[in-house]
Amino acid sequence: MGGRSAQVIDERDSRTATGPAAAEGPPPHLIFKRRLRPAQVARELWGARELVRALAERDLRARYKQAVLGFAWAVLTPLALCAIFTLVFHRAVKIDTGGAPYTLFAYVGLIVWQFFSNTMNQGALSLANNLSLLNKVYCPREVFPLATMLVATVDMLIGTAVLGLLFLLFWTAPAATLLWALPLLLIQFAFTYGVALILSVAVVYLRDVRHLLPIITQMGVFATPVAYPLAKIPVRLQEIYVGINPLGAVIEGYRRALLYGQAPDLGLTCIAAVSSVVFLVGGYLFFKKLETGIADVA
Repeated sequence: MGGRSAQVIDERDSRTATGPAAAEGPPPHLIFKRRLRPAQVARELWGARELVRALAERDLRARYKQAVLGFAWAVLTPLALCAIFTLVFHRAVKIDTGGAPYTLFAYVGLIVWQFFSNTMNQGALSLANNLSLLNKVYCPREVFPLATMLVATVDMLIGTAVLGLLFLLFWTAPAATLLWALPLLLIQFAFTYGVALILSVAVVYLRDVRHLLPIITQMGVFATPVAYPLAKIPVRLQEIYVGINPLGAVIEGYRRALLYGQAPDLGLTCIAAVSSVVFLVGGYLFFKKLETGIADVA
């Protein structure tokens, strides 16, 4: 009799376990839902500003502490590339710069590209290189790629100072449309940070991504209009190209504003702005979606 009762109970439990309730999962009120509020995110990032500064200062010291030339390395790389581009593209291919000195033309693009490539490469490794720290200290984990972008910003400011010296060397001056550089800078920052967020968390989950970074850097400098104008891209493809790579419109806008005294192409600039926001928001959501498992994967 006891065995019969136990069998009935087991059958009842098995029907309950395989019923609709089990198939649907736990009740909705027990499911963890992470809500991202822009105001709260901004407050957390602002509250971690000292940590961002400390991380950036640490990386700057580590990079230049024992270097003989110190911060000069921030401009030697773009200057060396500028010299190579001048010899190869300007002399051999005869790039049309619209009357601007090719050195200035190329260097404007190189400043933007160096900022992007430095942030991309260092930002991609920012989580993987700081796992011991982020597992011990509570902070918004997006501050790690943000700190690498701050370091790249310092390098870019040094490069911009050298650009001023190049203007003096060529006995010319930036055009009065210089203020257009401000919205272009915002587009540049948004796109760069979005890419850094995506790559930083991707490297943690898929270590092969770090081996792709040098390839992306080498191909990207030629796929981006650094050594040549955006006009080399067919007109019918420029909008698609700028949507995929907003740096194309950013570099072209800087050149128009600084070298030619013209406003950036508003159509292409708006496409680049929308694309950069998509990269930033999408990258942040992607980052937040995967950051909860960083400690387990690492």
